Amino acid sequence: MNQTLTWKTKLSFGMGAFGKDLVYAIVSTYFMKYLTDIRLVDPMIVAVLFMAARIWDAFNDPFMGMIVDNTRSRWGKFRPWILIGTLLNAVVLVLLYLDVDLPASQYAIYVSVMYILWGMTYTIMDIPYWSMVPALTDDENERSQISAIPRFFASMAWLVVGSGGLYIVKYFGSGDQILGFSRFSIAVAIIFIVTILLTVFNAKERVVATAGTGEKTTIKGMIRVLAKNDQVLVVLGIALFFNMAYQLSNSFALYYFEYVCGVKEALYATYTGVAGIAQMAALAVFPSLSKKVNKSVVFIVSSLLPVVGFAALLVAGYVAPTNILLVGVCSAIVNAGIGFMLVLVTVILSEAVDYGEFKLGTRNESIVFSTQTFVVKFAGAFSGFIAAASLDPIGFVPNQVQSAGTMTGMRVIMILLPAVLSVLCLVVYKRGYRLTDKFYHHIIAVLHGEESRVQGE
Repeated sequence: MNQTLTWKTKLSFGMGAFGKDLVYAIVSTYFMKYLTDIRLVDPMIVAVLFMAARIWDAFNDPFMGMIVDNTRSRWGKFRPWILIGTLLNAVVLVLLYLDVDLPASQYAIYVSVMYILWGMTYTIMDIPYWSMVPALTDDENERSQISAIPRFFASMAWLVVGSGGLYIVKYFGSGDQILGFSRFSIAVAIIFIVTILLTVFNAKERVVATAGTGEKTTIKGMIRVLAKNDQVLVVLGIALFFNMAYQLSNSFALYYFEYVCGVKEALYATYTGVAGIAQMAALAVFPSLSKKVNKSVVFIVSSLLPVVGFAALLVAGYVAPTNILLVGVCSAIVNAGIGFMLVLVTVILSEAVDYGEFKLGTRNESIVFSTQTFVVKFAGAFSGFIAAASLDPIGFVPNQVQSAGTMTGMRVIMILLPAVLSVLCLVVYKRGYRLTDKFYHHIIAVLHGEESRVQGE
């Protein structure tokens, strides 16, 4: 079968990532600070909420993957759930930022329920969305491109929310931040629905299992798929450390630039704006780069760029903390690596799907990709808890000038921890990932019936 995808399909699939990452960005970037600094919710309550919600949500992911893998419909097994999850999540997003007038204790209960529901409904949509990647094509070059395009649109969404979010809130709210965030969330929800409709109507699955078609995936089968596919476990470790680093620095950036550097809007907008541009640039060149440079080399560079960028940001924070140019350069270095890593994780996880079919005889895209969302959310639980729970121990006081010790603690959270976690990504990859180009090409040839299986691989 001809696996060439039209640009209409590629761009329609990518536009879905723009909408869904607008949603994720408005929550991931602003919600913690919205609660602690605007709604004045106790930081420890926020820390426990973030940890509990993300862990609960993460453990739902493999089961959602099993549900998707067992779905049979004329629309395929992915698109119905993408549409259902989008509609539900858009509604919950609006309720999450709704301007409700409740006493502090009642508001804490309300926002806890909404936040947990937001995560659960996002899962319904997110797992089948990314699970479609290996089902759209099994051509290696096409897959690199179809992995990069949605990441490009996702980075564009983070660019919009990160660099322009505070200004959008100010415009929508005319000085009332609660009203501004409420209206901002409504606009994001509308865009979310429109962009996902493009995905649902224009991107269709093309690659199906060569074995096991029609079999239902059970809980026992799900555990077998995850336990026996050793390469999924390696990718899990990589994705865990990467997302911990990425989400921790991202969730703490507002605090860092406001309280350590002393300039919130200009520096934060510069950092996140350059971040989005750098990620999009990395994603744009990745398909061409992957044809010319060994994947292992790209992975090494992707892991070390954030370390270099964070080291430079640490120095800049002492030497010239308000220098916009230095902040922009540091952000470019960090986020070029992040951009490459975003698409690399998707690519190697897609390869792990093929490896699983090669090794186990069943093709379980949604179960395998549910491990990615599981890890992303577990990492989010970790980073959210660390970011919120550390505020009290380091002596943070909202809307006040911070002590030297508090600012040192913020530097550790924003810069040093993410740098260490980036190094751990590389350690796991070098020690565990074994799908070399030669071995992977053999796997694809076997699945297409073009070669016999080589024993001992």
